[in-house]
Amino acid sequence: MTADRTTPRQKVDATSPKNLVMSLAKGFQVLHAFTSDEPELVLAEVARRAELDNATTFRLLNTLVMLSYVQRVGDTRRFRLTLKCLDLGFNAIARMDLRGYARPILRGLVGEVNEAASIGVLEDAEIVYVERIQAGLTRLGVDVRIGSRVPIHSTAIGHAILAFLPRDTQVRVLKARPRVKLTEATLVDLDALLARLNEVRARGYAVSDQETVPGLRVIAVPILDLDGVPLAGISVAAPALRIGLTQFVDLATRPLQAAAAELSRAIQTSGSSVVQMSAR
Repeated sequence: MTADRTTPRQKVDATSPKNLVMSLAKGFQVLHAFTSDEPELVLAEVARRAELDNATTFRLLNTLVMLSYVQRVGDTRRFRLTLKCLDLGFNAIARMDLRGYARPILRGLVGEVNEAASIGVLEDAEIVYVERIQAGLTRLGVDVRIGSRVPIHSTAIGHAILAFLPRDTQVRVLKARPRVKLTEATLVDLDALLARLNEVRARGYAVSDQETVPGLRVIAVPILDLDGVPLAGISVAAPALRIGLTQFVDLATRPLQAAAAELSRAIQTSGSSVVQMSAR
């Protein structure tokens, strides 16, 4: 009987440099430079964390921007990851902390114009705040925290959510509890509120001009699912004494709508719900 002299196939050394694409590895080093604590970085910070030189990092970042895995933050020199990165791992996405994703988006909305940014959901006839970033407004006596509840008829977030619900739902929610005037500007008449909701739906955002708190202006946009059903609302707030209403709307609306679209895609991709963001 003749012995089998066939040489076994040599085991591939997966760690051998000749079997690796080092430029791809460097690209992932760049992606891993971003963290939940510091989601936005400048080129030098990325290079330092990825242990790469600035020139290489510059080329890698530009490539990732072209591929839509990284985006530039407005007109700044900062970069951050995009939601396209989530497409690489749906198992991980299902367990993603959406509150953690929402916080940097809200922080990005707070600055020279806006002193607070919030996310709220509809529960019964109230808006429940599930996330909020606040850098001011204490002088106005505003103390909205996660878990705070506000009557839906007086809030911009409430109007933004209700406007995209069926009319019978709007009426039922608005009739569920007495509509109290929180300020002189609070709208409480049912027909007037329904007319307001028609306007909000037509233009895509809601405005509260000192209707919840005197001296506070708020703009809100709904966070919609693929079918146009409101999942939540996102808002920004500013003191009325510091900025006129027209200027506030002009400066705040577009960034707010972009943030709502980004959060909407995150929620849709994760298969989660905004309510789960507050479950702790």
